[in-house]
Amino acid sequence: MTNLMTHGGTICPMPYFSPKSSLACINDEKITCFNGVPTMFIAMFNHADFAKTDFSHMRTGIMAGANCPADLMRRAADEMNMKEIISVYGQTEASPGCTMGEVNEDIDHRVETVGTAFPGVECKIINPETGEELPDGENGEFVARGYNIMKGYYKMPKATEQTIDAEGWLHSGDICCRTPDGYYKVTGRLKDMIIRGGENLYPREIEEFYLTNEKVKDVQVVGVPDPRYGEECCAYIILKKGQTADAKEMTEYGNAHMAKHKVPRYFVFVDEFPMNAAGKILKYKMREDAIERIKNL
Repeated sequence: MTNLMTHGGTICPMPYFSPKSSLACINDEKITCFNGVPTMFIAMFNHADFAKTDFSHMRTGIMAGANCPADLMRRAADEMNMKEIISVYGQTEASPGCTMGEVNEDIDHRVETVGTAFPGVECKIINPETGEELPDGENGEFVARGYNIMKGYYKMPKATEQTIDAEGWLHSGDICCRTPDGYYKVTGRLKDMIIRGGENLYPREIEEFYLTNEKVKDVQVVGVPDPRYGEECCAYIILKKGQTADAKEMTEYGNAHMAKHKVPRYFVFVDEFPMNAAGKILKYKMREDAIERIKNL
């Protein structure tokens, strides 16, 4: 919003997200750029007004704020005419970006990675236990240092110390890896990572796999306590309109296409995910719900 003001652009602010209102705004105002989180794009794709919306003026936009499946970004590029779509990675504590794609890059780099480091911002992947920098291709915690990093949480020195180390590195809590050509990929949250019987499971990988199922509209995976393995996966699934499925079908789909230890033990079918006002999915709410459901099994 601020760069549109400094560059003389036109902003069409909305008091809250609604797929119907967003599509109407794109259609009526000849919107050229749309920024949002993945759940917003999914909601618009599945709305009845999508097919009659004019996207001919659309050119670019940003998908960020949560896990951005590559196929979803490709769909936005094709079906919403967002040929220059990019992803930005960061957090509020980083003002709020650390890496970003560029419109002149090929579509694969723009949708399969979150781009490269901003000029003047240092980024690296470390072992979260030892702090040692990891080589390209290995998953670890993403940390950043630079002019964009906050001074600290207001009147919360202990919280600041836990987030920014003595050398000025902001610890994101995100699991990422860097490619040999300097691009970053987000694979999950450090806190979201599920350790099942000593195996590290990354919810994002499992979520992106289940999105390949033609019946699945959206999916979120959380970890739940398990007396035998320590943790197990629970997948919350929203099915596409008119589709039906059960846990057995989804288990068989997973067993047929990926390692069995990655297949969720539990499946919950819902109409919507708990979200905050900004459209971000509240996984902790799903985790609390899953734990209660398992107690009753």
